[in-house]
Amino acid sequence: MTRAFSRGLDVLLVEDNPADIVLTEEAFALGASPSTLRSASDGEEALTVLRGPAGELPDLILMDVNMPRLGGLETLAQLKADPDLRHIPVVMLTTSSDPRDIDQAYALGANAFVTKPVNLPDFLQVVEQLLSFWSSLATLPSRRMR
Repeated sequence: MTRAFSRGLDVLLVEDNPADIVLTEEAFALGASPSTLRSASDGEEALTVLRGPAGELPDLILMDVNMPRLGGLETLAQLKADPDLRHIPVVMLTTSSDPRDIDQAYALGANAFVTKPVNLPDFLQVVEQLLSFWSSLATLPSRRMR
């Protein structure tokens, strides 16, 4: 059952795989939530967006681990070291199930580590469950401006 969300959830997806971006967009479109999804193709682009001109920061970041230029774990370390960005919850949404990646992500301050399912229905369900949790069960910090 999908809950009605009290406010729209603004999500930044940090993902280099175009197919995974499309699947995540589809999961957002199928969900009952009034969520907004923006994307960045790697950690460098994500940090540029987050540190860019004034505007609202996202409520949640979904981030892959393995990306070119600046990977997810390195990006996570920079996010959590930045006083203006460290309050944003980060969920590592990745194909990796390597225990070293999992341990490092949590050591760096990830709020969750979710391994992407390989089939479409399961992937869509995981994204919908993430949206449901973060928009209706979790209490998020107030939206901040940059």
